[in-house]
Amino acid sequence: MAGSMLEYTKTVLQKVSFDARLFSRELKKAIQRLLPNELQELKEWLLHFVTDKPELQQSLAYLPA
Repeated sequence: MAGSMLEYTKTVLQKVSFDARLFSRELKKAIQRLLPNELQELKEWLLHFVTDKPELQQSLAYLPA
């Protein structure tokens, strides 16, 4: 079961990636519910996922440093 919330979050983010506002909203929710190690893994995944999606890159600002 470990990592299942992370996988669910990735799936949701992929499905809503057509809308930058919705993507940002779902990312904010994910930041609140994921564990610190999952959050780090999500951050790495996001950096790769948004490389060819400039409209989503602004949402990276919501990630903790």
